[in-house]
Amino acid sequence: MLIPENIHPENSIYYNGALVLEAIQNNKNKNLLDLYQIILEKRRMTFSVFILCLDWLFLIDAATLDANGDIELCS
Repeated sequence: MLIPENIHPENSIYYNGALVLEAIQNNKNKNLLDLYQIILEKRRMTFSVFILCLDWLFLIDAATLDANGDIELCS
């Protein structure tokens, strides 16, 4: 769930997606695993939650892949 009613907000995709988005903004042109390592330095997050956050960011056109396969912000 993006914003669940019965768990802590910091466990939601919405909150964790904001952390992933911040990491993308601060670290340009990172591949998937490098970005995940950056996230792990700030917050403990499973890889599946990380992928769900990226999926959500791709769906709302906040992030995209460049020609090299690196994750970047949409302009």
